Amino acid sequence: MNDSSIETPFLIASNGPLQGQNWQINDQLSIGRDTGCNIVIEDRQVSRYHATLKIQKEKKIQIEDNGSKNGTFLNGEMINKSFLLHDGDEIKIALIQTFYFLSSDATIPLHEHLSSFLKPVMKKSLFLDEKSRSVYIEGDILVPPLSDAQYRLFEIFFKNEGDVVRREEVVNSVWGENEAAGVTEQAIDALVRRLRGRIGEIDPGFEYIKTIRGVGFIFENK
Repeated sequence: MNDSSIETPFLIASNGPLQGQNWQINDQLSIGRDTGCNIVIEDRQVSRYHATLKIQKEKKIQIEDNGSKNGTFLNGEMINKSFLLHDGDEIKIALIQTFYFLSSDATIPLHEHLSSFLKPVMKKSLFLDEKSRSVYIEGDILVPPLSDAQYRLFEIFFKNEGDVVRREEVVNSVWGENEAAGVTEQAIDALVRRLRGRIGEIDPGFEYIKTIRGVGFIFENK
């Protein structure tokens, strides 16, 4: 993502199994448990084809419940017919997953708008939005974004918070098995150092990545 204004509507997942993910609404979005849906929520309380978002005239977005068993809720009210969405509307699918709708009328930078909705689900200082490949520190997006190598390194640390990530795991995740033989200890340390530096640009007072000599690294999120 970049800092340009929103040009198409977005759906952002807040509380629930998909929290932090977001989707552009370019045509139609189907939500349900079935793997053929655009947004899949793997929970038995969610119907196979639970709800649908569709673009109407003048690029207005309509939400419709598809006769789901446990209901679709718009701003706290269960719906049984189609409704047009407005900027900031809250959508709940079977009370399992919460979404927020962002209209194409939004004029503030996209990362600021996303951040305002993501802050409630950012339980710790560092947050990774895998869909957009964005890193948030204390609710603020890291700009410019991490390089590909730095992102892959951060991703393995983030997903293994509190566990030791061995050096060979770093090499396989960042460089891949085919290039692993040519990666030196110095190259690994240099990449970790650069990642520490990027995080330290915003939050220099906490050591998120600790080196375990002779073994690897451990990531702690405050």
